Amino acid sequence: MGEIEDAIERADREGFTRQPPKTLKGQIGYLLKQLGSAKAVAAELGVTADSVNRYRRGARKHARPDVASKIDDAVRARWQPQVRKRRHKKAAASGITVETRARFGYESSAGSTDDGRFRRLTVKLPPTYAQRLFDARDSGASDQQLRGIIAEGFKEVYFQDNGGRAMGLSDVAINDIDYLDLEY
Repeated sequence: MGEIEDAIERADREGFTRQPPKTLKGQIGYLLKQLGSAKAVAAELGVTADSVNRYRRGARKHARPDVASKIDDAVRARWQPQVRKRRHKKAAASGITVETRARFGYESSAGSTDDGRFRRLTVKLPPTYAQRLFDARDSGASDQQLRGIIAEGFKEVYFQDNGGRAMGLSDVAINDIDYLDLEY
């Protein structure tokens, strides 16, 4: 996962109305319900179907740390899909707030720059950018494509002030991201 997908996932998790299962047995039970079989869960986690069945029965109380992390990530990625969908729909109607510390470069009629300084920005992007971001993520877009959508939103809202300045600015790029958080 890239930085943008991680930020979307963190924002989704903030909206959970209940916590996901904490025990290994509970987590495996949830994954079995979602994926349908021990074989499918095993393929997702990179373990054998026998291991999955041992976890389900409680014969193994603890998984190796790397497997436990994969199990937790798999459960959280599937947890409360309706809550996620509602939040995405709301964000697509009201917009998203992006807070980042990143290095921006731009091209304009006066030339281009790789502007060597970091900028800390908190910008409310319009609903169209939220919808584009979610659609691109759902269709499997790369992190670079997701960055492009956010950079385009920054260009319109922050750099051009919604058409009030810097109209010669043709392209904005996010070159480095120190951190990025989304709120919706």
